Amino acid sequence: MARYTDSVCRQCRRENQKLFLKGDKCYSEKCCVSRRPYPPGQHGQGRKKPSEYGIQLREKQKARRYYGVLEGQFRKYFNMATAMGGQTGVNLLSLLERRLDNVVYRMGYAMSRPEARQLVSHGHFMVDGRRVTVPSFLVKPGMVVAVRQKSRTLEKFKFLFEANASHPVPNWISPDRDKHQASITALPTREDVDFPIEEQMIVELYSK
Repeated sequence: MARYTDSVCRQCRRENQKLFLKGDKCYSEKCCVSRRPYPPGQHGQGRKKPSEYGIQLREKQKARRYYGVLEGQFRKYFNMATAMGGQTGVNLLSLLERRLDNVVYRMGYAMSRPEARQLVSHGHFMVDGRRVTVPSFLVKPGMVVAVRQKSRTLEKFKFLFEANASHPVPNWISPDRDKHQASITALPTREDVDFPIEEQMIVELYSK
């Protein structure tokens, strides 16, 4: 399974925006975007004004890195969004939101999406009573995502249960904190994406 192994802080600096990939560090004074607000590399502080293509590319890269998917995966989601009909950009964001690792993060059972991806891969979550270890698994309305019974006694999850007891969740997820699970009540809409993404620029980039 391919994955990004370099410093994730470089991704935030390259997009000049917090992508919240390091949990609590992103909210502290140690955040790399706050300390070094310019792209990484020896030419990071001397870049020229980006072209229209460059702006569209950065928007696509920002969305891809925010949700933690590689280029091939992102292209696959775009093709799926195109085939769904309706607004391609909105469909794309809805598909990304429905990834199991994103749902786990939205439920408050991980401090970041990379951590959620790892927890899912290690088999700590179940969907409709079945153990799922694929972070890209797409949830559907009516499904129930729950922390595996054996995992609930781990110190890691005891900390997460306490730290995120009042973690806000989007409207399409209905949490049950006592049972450590959540029901998917609807498909995510554009209003449920609280990160600034110009999805139309991504559509225009792939339409060239």
